Amino acid sequence: MCAASLPAKVQANNFFDMAIVHQLGELFLGAVPTVLLILIFYFILKSLFFKPLLAVMAEREARSIGAQKAAEAAQSAAAEKIKQYQDALKQARAQLYAEQEAARKKLLDERAVVLKDARAKSSAEVASAKDRVAGELAAARRDLEAEIPQLAAEIASRVLQPPAGPSREVR
Repeated sequence: MCAASLPAKVQANNFFDMAIVHQLGELFLGAVPTVLLILIFYFILKSLFFKPLLAVMAEREARSIGAQKAAEAAQSAAAEKIKQYQDALKQARAQLYAEQEAARKKLLDERAVVLKDARAKSSAEVASAKDRVAGELAAARRDLEAEIPQLAAEIASRVLQPPAGPSREVR
């Protein structure tokens, strides 16, 4: 079909369609250098900026994970050292308490021996004192028994003897 046989309205639409397609083509041709420039910048930035940045970030992540693992290992080692220290402290305390108990028992045994000796000595002294007192009592009884007749005679003579002076009865 030829353009002369088409109605004017269709020809006008066809012209506008061709103009739009031509404008779009020119727009795309004008955009190609911009797209190429953006792609060049993308590859340059990717190789010079993003790749080293991502490598540094990955290294940083690896170091932080390594540091975390090292910190956890150090923390578990410190916890183990603390446990060993506490066990050693507990054993030292138990040994100290055992030594103190042995020393206390020894002192109590020595005290018991001293008390036993003191009791034996005091019992011996008490027995000796009892024997001495019993001997003195027996001697005093013997002396009194020897003096009984003389004392009885003296008492009798005084009771029986008349008073020398005026007698007064005390009432």
